[in-house]
Amino acid sequence: MTTDNLRKIPVLGKLWEQIEAMPPPVIEDSLLLRILVQLLVIVGIVATDVAAEEALNLWAVPVSIVGATWSWYRRRDRNVAAKFCIAIAMLVALLAFFTRLVGELNDTRLVLAQLLINIQVLHSFDLPRRKDLGYSIVIGLILLSVAATISQTLTFGPLLVVFLALALPTLVLDYRSRLGLSKADDSKQKVESAAKNKNWSLFAATLSPKYFGWLLAITLGLGLTIFAFLPRLPGYQLRTFPVSAPIQYQGEFDSRSILNPGYVRGGNEQGSGGGRGRNPDKGPGEVDSTFYYGFNQRINQNLRGEMKPQVVMRVRSQAAGFWRVLGFDKYTGQGWEISRNDRAEKVNRPRWSFQFYLNPFPNAPRIQEVIQSYTIIAQLPNLIPALAKPKELYFPTMDVAVDAEGGLRSPVELREGLTYTVISNVPVRDRSGLGQTGTNYPKNIRKFYLDVPPKIAAKVREKTEEILLARTRVAKSDRAIDSPYEKALYLAQYLKQNPNYKLVKALPYLEETEDLVEGFLFGYQNTQDGKKVTGGYPDHFSTVLAIMLRSIGIPARVAGGFDTGEFNPFTGLYVVKNTDAFLMTEVYFPKYGWFGFNPIPGYPLIPASVEDNQTFSALESFWKWIAGWLPTPLRSGLDSVFGFVIRWISLIVGWFLGQFAKGWVGLFIGLIGAIAFGFIGWLIWQLWRKWRYRRWLGKLPAVEGVYQEMLKDLASRGFAKQKAQTPLEYAEAMRRDRTVDEAEVIEEVSQAYVRWKYGGEAGNLTQLRELVRNLRRSHLKKLKNRWLSKFTTPNLK
Repeated sequence: MTTDNLRKIPVLGKLWEQIEAMPPPVIEDSLLLRILVQLLVIVGIVATDVAAEEALNLWAVPVSIVGATWSWYRRRDRNVAAKFCIAIAMLVALLAFFTRLVGELNDTRLVLAQLLINIQVLHSFDLPRRKDLGYSIVIGLILLSVAATISQTLTFGPLLVVFLALALPTLVLDYRSRLGLSKADDSKQKVESAAKNKNWSLFAATLSPKYFGWLLAITLGLGLTIFAFLPRLPGYQLRTFPVSAPIQYQGEFDSRSILNPGYVRGGNEQGSGGGRGRNPDKGPGEVDSTFYYGFNQRINQNLRGEMKPQVVMRVRSQAAGFWRVLGFDKYTGQGWEISRNDRAEKVNRPRWSFQFYLNPFPNAPRIQEVIQSYTIIAQLPNLIPALAKPKELYFPTMDVAVDAEGGLRSPVELREGLTYTVISNVPVRDRSGLGQTGTNYPKNIRKFYLDVPPKIAAKVREKTEEILLARTRVAKSDRAIDSPYEKALYLAQYLKQNPNYKLVKALPYLEETEDLVEGFLFGYQNTQDGKKVTGGYPDHFSTVLAIMLRSIGIPARVAGGFDTGEFNPFTGLYVVKNTDAFLMTEVYFPKYGWFGFNPIPGYPLIPASVEDNQTFSALESFWKWIAGWLPTPLRSGLDSVFGFVIRWISLIVGWFLGQFAKGWVGLFIGLIGAIAFGFIGWLIWQLWRKWRYRRWLGKLPAVEGVYQEMLKDLASRGFAKQKAQTPLEYAEAMRRDRTVDEAEVIEEVSQAYVRWKYGGEAGNLTQLRELVRNLRRSHLKKLKNRWLSKFTTPNLK
């Protein structure tokens, strides 16, 4: 259909005429600006794909380049037909966006990014005006922001630096364009004449390589400094969390089944217990090099070997912690098993939501809600890691299961790329409260968590009581440890620090009649050199602590999971490896629930939890990196100072957040406190500026100090001296604005300064200082009289 035919359509023809009657758009003729804007958009598109780790939108790069090239050559035309086609295509893109949005409500970030990319590609075919280029700059910035929220690695960092390096000259050129500086201004004569204009000089200096390099370095430095000092406050205030696309699976979900890809089922040597050997459930064997042996219904601790390090997941969490996977209640002599595995209960979610309600009722006096988002990097069993006491789970399957030990299970293995979110009610560890819990254990707790094999029960109990009694003697105290919490704490510390119980690299296998705890405490038999070996592998320490506690009537179990991992301050994620998996001892306290203790050497005795402040985690990580290069004595002193400052800042920030959470009264108290702290900070700033000014004056020669003091006083009244003015020219100018007496004082001090500067005459310093003081007093007296006159002048009406 030709243009003439389109004009004959009634509605379309009238619209066409109105468009043609409109004034022509303001053309943007700067080719460099267009190229830089296009590069910004390309970086945003590439950053989105890099962050998503998928090549979804790379097609948009060459297409947008073609569109930008076409629009450059057609920038002076109205392009009415092209505008209609672009409008239709944008409606199609919007329809595709809504269609995809319905199917991916779990995470809309990439859907929105793809809509923006489609709009930008279409928009690139019609960019005659400057403000259209501004839209493209904003789209590029939004795409980069979306990539920042998705990215979980530092590969996003170089793209951010490239975007910044392009954005700085783009903003300068855009500002020049808004000022109306045309392309003709680039001629030598125009540049020389415009050099007199300060603004133009600033633009030209910014675009030069030297000043551009300095500006980029300063911007990056300020950005990193702000990033390091920025408090990490709890986020996720909206209940929309990252979740993968829905997972469909075949067959019935067996809640009792644990699918560990590292161990093959079905009548061969690699059974479901974990490890390779003639009897993987309780015989000698080797651990799998990739998958942790402890993630199974029953585990065999008569295994030897090591895993090869491999990143398995990344976690974004409001607090550090032990990413718990499952618990074990029954000790088998050489390992553990879940005795009530058949009691794992299924939980369903509605089709319109990814939310599972698990345990909404807290069972501890003090809890803190912690939100965690997990991204699986390497295949894991169908066991779902989470912090203690998960109350809500956002997961892409229709069913999950919760076992008797609080572990979460999925119908399918956790595959690479899976994302899910957990909200946990993490109990706060209150040592004074836990020390007063007593021993009134519920019947169900006594039934399952106090069992010790009869063969070793008496021997282990005697050893445990002997350790506790020896502690009382060493402390020279008449009062024995009677609190279960203090007993658990001391026994864990004892196993961790006692030189008799070390981490053993080459441990002999246990015979079928041998017990792991007995061998650990009293020595393994059948060693190659005939000597007994005490101690064991890391997980053995947790097993021994649990059985020692059970032997003296304290309920305990072991839980398998992942250590916190390595925190990356630049991404805000905890990077967790398969070698971070281990067993931890959990102890039950009435009215408080289960709390973990880690007796393994090299680990913190109390695992990281909500008690550890994460507000300034990025700054702390940066400081640890710097401190690694400092001598030990200096590092220790600076650590104390740094810890003191961070602790007080965290307390202040915590107080403010606590006030804002107490309703209207707390809100007003918090605002009043913020204003008060701001006022105190302003006073400190003013005092510091005054001290610095006095110090600067003290370093100047006496005559120059008096002259500079006079200039500062006059500048505070609005009579600042211009840099181009000489002292005598400034004194002459003051005659037109000040009284005769003040003008004479200004001239006399200026004359004295000039005589000293160029003639070396010191003059009468006492008289000069008195003149400057009188000048200040006369100004204050005028202000006072003016203020009094407002109240003493009669009201004449």
